[in-house]
Amino acid sequence: MAAETIDRGHRFDPTILREYDIRGVVGKTLSVADARALGRGFGSVVRRAGGTRVCVGYDGRLSSPALEAALVEGLAASGLSVLRVGLGPTPMLYFARFALEADAGIMVTGSHNPPDYNGFKMVVGKDSFFGERIQELGRLVAAADFESGRGSVTDHPVHDAYVARLLEEAGPGIGKLAVAWDPGNGAAGTAAAALTARLPGRHVLINEAIDGTFPAHHPDPTVEANLAQLKTCVLDNGCDLGVAFDGDGDRIGVLDGQGRVVWGDQLMLLFARDILKERPGATIIADVKASQVLFDEIARAGGKPLMWKTGHSLIKTKMAESGAPFAGEMSAHLFFADRYYGFDDALYAAVRLLSIVGASGQSLAAFRDSLPPVVNTPEIRFPCAEERKSAVIGEVRARLAAEGADMTEIDGVRVRTDDGWWLLRASNTQDVLVARCEAGDEAGLKRLAAALTAQLAASGLEAPDF
Repeated sequence: MAAETIDRGHRFDPTILREYDIRGVVGKTLSVADARALGRGFGSVVRRAGGTRVCVGYDGRLSSPALEAALVEGLAASGLSVLRVGLGPTPMLYFARFALEADAGIMVTGSHNPPDYNGFKMVVGKDSFFGERIQELGRLVAAADFESGRGSVTDHPVHDAYVARLLEEAGPGIGKLAVAWDPGNGAAGTAAAALTARLPGRHVLINEAIDGTFPAHHPDPTVEANLAQLKTCVLDNGCDLGVAFDGDGDRIGVLDGQGRVVWGDQLMLLFARDILKERPGATIIADVKASQVLFDEIARAGGKPLMWKTGHSLIKTKMAESGAPFAGEMSAHLFFADRYYGFDDALYAAVRLLSIVGASGQSLAAFRDSLPPVVNTPEIRFPCAEERKSAVIGEVRARLAAEGADMTEIDGVRVRTDDGWWLLRASNTQDVLVARCEAGDEAGLKRLAAALTAQLAASGLEAPDF
């Protein structure tokens, strides 16, 4: 591709410019030309922020090597020094930015989407690159408002250093455990294999070979159906617990020794209690979808619970603003600024989890059983037109305010009643509304679902099946 081609304006398919990243279907809405133009545009943003060095990594999808090569070409044409860290999980790219003292980083990844998807996650300095900045980047590229220069491209593999950093968190109690691991053929597979080879204890790996077709199952460990193989592995091998990762290794799924899911907010409580032992009074952040049990138990453990908006970039930004040592989402993006860098890293979370469980003398199953009993719905997503979804939230909020409801408006509406709570919010990334309810018993859950259904009906929407 000639340099003058990179200098021309380029228009992205608007559907790929998302809230938290750039992502689309390869060959339909996302192309190699997009990657090249993105490199030129993002490189220009980094240059204007005073940066000179950018790290680039890529995941195991079949389209990733070609997209990475074009991205690197565009970055170099903007005058940056490009440090190629190679194939691995997204957190390895984040680690590389710190380890190599780079000014920015960009990861080629389709995250947990199907195999024909791919995209890019970006950071500038310590900050996520998201929201309006992504829209501004699209406009910059369309206008060919580029910086130019003769950049350089060098290989800087960090895989071994990354695994070594993970091992620093390994406590001696891990040696007591038997653990099943399922990277789901995603980008964390090679690092997981190298990590477990050096961890004490007994470790059983499945689906560790990186394969962008994801032959075993869809690479999203927050969907229980995708943990079926891991459950079998845990039970057949008498493991104490099992861990799984999404396609790019920034989200974790966990099973206890009985093969039961330990959900994201339950994991957050386990980590929060451990962190608060050393940092009493610290702020712990969780998103609005998390169980009330988490917020109540953080306070009981001496912490300051902070409910915040859903979205990993939003959570990460709030974490930096508040100085919180730990934050997380129901989707199991877990952010550690306690002894780590503040980004979401599922492999790191796994090592800390094993260290806590191994040292506690309490099995993960016993921890799960010790939690206050609640019943809840999963996160329910149902379609709502883009031009209507925010209006619906506004209508519901107005009616609830008129009724004097006990309501939190951080992200949509979260309503507390004597039965528990229900949530309705608009997705940041799709034409959907998101609902969730939690109560002390099934009767209370039905009443909460009925209240939510009534609000949707009042706005002319049919409620999902709770």
